[in-house]
Amino acid sequence: MLVNSEIQPFTATAFKGGEFVEVSDADLKGKWSVVFFYPADFTFVCPTELGDLADNYAEFQRLGVEIFSVSTDTHFTHKAWHETSDTIGKVQYAMIGDPTGEITRNFGVMREGQGLADRGTFLIDPDGVVQFMEVTAEGIGRNAVELLRKVKAAQYVREHPGEVCPAKWEEGDDTLAPSLDLVGKI
Repeated sequence: MLVNSEIQPFTATAFKGGEFVEVSDADLKGKWSVVFFYPADFTFVCPTELGDLADNYAEFQRLGVEIFSVSTDTHFTHKAWHETSDTIGKVQYAMIGDPTGEITRNFGVMREGQGLADRGTFLIDPDGVVQFMEVTAEGIGRNAVELLRKVKAAQYVREHPGEVCPAKWEEGDDTLAPSLDLVGKI
């Protein structure tokens, strides 16, 4: 289980902003980050997910969250996909190439024998600690708006020690302050 664990060291090349850039675990520390694994470029569900994140990227940025998508494709493949797909052409966040599978294995989402990543989503706090993770089956796409809700909840809990966000919590809703007095009364 990776929740409440610090991310493992890594270095990789990503495609971002029309350039190849080096990315490491250090780039995920000091701010909130979403690491978003997907099986492969030039596929079917994957571009809809990356496009959904691209459409909501400004809101993630407003919350101080950086996004890093990762597949076991190379950074060269990410560049080609970005240049040939209108959907992927909207992506402004880093698209990390992980052809060795090191990062994918570090996060426990490698499909061994296939060389592909599962659909894994990880929210990492400014200390480099995983606060949320979700892994879905091949055919189940993710939702950036729901991820934003979870990011807001994690940020709220970090900023308000002693409070927790109940089911369906939305920004501005009431929270709970766990105590002996609440046991059996919810």
